[in-house]
Amino acid sequence: MEQEGEEERVASRAASLAAEEAEVPVDDPEAQAEALLADSDEREEQASEPDRGAGEIEHRHSEDTVEPPD
Repeated sequence: MEQEGEEERVASRAASLAAEEAEVPVDDPEAQAEALLADSDEREEQASEPDRGAGEIEHRHSEDTVEPPD
């Protein structure tokens, strides 16, 4: 069942790449889609790890990242 979901995910992303092909031709949209999704999955996995800062855990609050409105 999980394999079917992944195949569907890749096919959906490949279809998006095919639609974008007008600007930049894509030789193998499925292979490119698999690579893009694998990279995305890896980034998502790293982002959810509590110790992704080389031994330092970063604790930020919204006021540390944006200017508060006046």
